[in-house]
Amino acid sequence: MQELHDAPLAPLTTFRLGGPATRLVTATTDDEVIAAVRAADAAGDPLLIIGGGSNLVIGDKGFDGTALRIATRGFALDGTTLTLAAGENWSEAVARTVEAGLAGVECLAGIPGSAGATPIQNVGAYGQEVSTTITEVVAYDRRAGETVTIPGAECGFSYRHSRFKEHPDRFVVLRVRFALEDAGGLSAPLKYAETARALGVGAGDRVPAAAARETVLALRAGKGMVLDPADHDTWSAGSFFTNPILTEAEHAVFLQRVRDRLGPETAPPAFPAGEGLVKTSAAWLIDRAGFTKGYGSGPARISTKHTLALTNRGQATTEDLLALAREVRDGVHAAFGVTLVNEPVTVGVSL
Repeated sequence: MQELHDAPLAPLTTFRLGGPATRLVTATTDDEVIAAVRAADAAGDPLLIIGGGSNLVIGDKGFDGTALRIATRGFALDGTTLTLAAGENWSEAVARTVEAGLAGVECLAGIPGSAGATPIQNVGAYGQEVSTTITEVVAYDRRAGETVTIPGAECGFSYRHSRFKEHPDRFVVLRVRFALEDAGGLSAPLKYAETARALGVGAGDRVPAAAARETVLALRAGKGMVLDPADHDTWSAGSFFTNPILTEAEHAVFLQRVRDRLGPETAPPAFPAGEGLVKTSAAWLIDRAGFTKGYGSGPARISTKHTLALTNRGQATTEDLLALAREVRDGVHAAFGVTLVNEPVTVGVSL
């Protein structure tokens, strides 16, 4: 187990932002993870868990405590059951499942970060969410002081949310188990219209899983959502804001605001989100509020490829990023009465 002091954290995040940690521990086994967590808890030391760093906004002052980088490895296929160690690279794991001819996560290709983060955020994209394939999560329960196995049905999954996100200081994910599908090399039925159109098929159709993965990677790359050190549009946390979910009453007020601002014929995106709930598009709101691709004149700007991504152009600070995020959030609220919520976890700072 490696230990460093006054250790830079910015290189461990996809934003490449944030100050140092008082102490940085890198754990490569589950036992090392548990030992580091127990030591920090026993000492009353604040603890920050870092996986792939793709969903973190760390303050410029850094983190006064122990940052634990989970670098465990483990990829195991038993028939259609996949078990991943928390530190496994998610995008690489997806590629390996497709190579094995299995379906269920192929449309989650190219998402940066580690496997252990996927249940926390209920990672989803292009019509798939990990909640549909996760059967159980093995985690260290800091409250009970023991390792527990939580069935997928008890993980409290919802849109970009889970039991683990609800109680961020309780569980440390160690391993995640998935039930995939052997469809003879075909994908799961495609649910996302953009993916189906790109493949020239209809919603609900199956295609070769490799073709689905490659198409999603191409779509993501076109939006700056596949990591590329040379492309500052990918120096981001992907989608910075979640898509707002409105009650029917809130949606009615929102529609009136849209008509007043953009004209009576304007119809914003709307998707069912459960009984009495409607989900709309954060990207649409941002764009229609006047924050278009490439918006900004400082070192933090909206991506030139996708309005949902806020990016570090190379010399930004976390405060630069947050100033832009607040400007976008407040501008959208002023225009449409909808408050955007940040998707990345903030450490030592807030919007």
